[in-house]
Amino acid sequence: MRNDGTDEGADGGADGGAHRARYRREELASAAGVKVRNLRYYQERGLLPPPRREGRIAWYSADHLTRLRLISDLLGRGYTVNGIAELLHAWEAGGGLSQLLGLERAMTRDWVQEEPVTMTLTELRELFGPAATAEDTRRAAELGYVRIEGDRVTHQSRRLLEATLTLVHQGVPLAEVLDAGDFVQAQAAALADRFVGLFRRHVVGPDGLEHLSASQLDHISEAAAALRPVPREVVAAEFARAMARRVEAEVAELLRTEQ
Repeated sequence: MRNDGTDEGADGGADGGAHRARYRREELASAAGVKVRNLRYYQERGLLPPPRREGRIAWYSADHLTRLRLISDLLGRGYTVNGIAELLHAWEAGGGLSQLLGLERAMTRDWVQEEPVTMTLTELRELFGPAATAEDTRRAAELGYVRIEGDRVTHQSRRLLEATLTLVHQGVPLAEVLDAGDFVQAQAAALADRFVGLFRRHVVGPDGLEHLSASQLDHISEAAAALRPVPREVVAAEFARAMARRVEAEVAELLRTEQ
């Protein structure tokens, strides 16, 4: 998005940094997953600071987005709007709100580092050849791997696209690759639940964030940054070990059948 009002979404500048992102009201509401009327209501109740104005245009920042997500999280945990207002005011008075917002950014950023790939539907069919069907494309969209807009399709991850192509070119039916993807997604969700539960219980603590000091919030933020690569490394190592055991057993079975 530029100062001339041209819509480009969040304008992160040349470096795309989130700290420079800015949004119009409708874009902010969409990014946070809330209705525009709710955004206005939060402002009226003092939960959300006013935007910065340039002429007749109101610009919201990444900090507004972070606070909106925090409000949504607290609402989801059963807090009332009045309770959230009191909580935010208490955090502001104690100087801990900036640490809390920084903690939200530290805990939610950088998990997904994927390069999307956009092409036409014709190019996608040529890429996979006769192995792919319209039903496969529909299933891939249902699983969240691709987004179809008219005649163009965007795969959300170049790495996953290349892995899928490798399997298909080696003779694995695309439908079965998608079945495996569905299974992997379910297992990944279960693993994420387990790791997040461990962090919640043993790093954040049973009382949540409400009564933590600024220094405690800083500690949790540092812990989140330090622990971010741990699940990826654990899963990669354990999967490699499991594959080694499974392939060794499969090779032994193949050798026995040849005798």
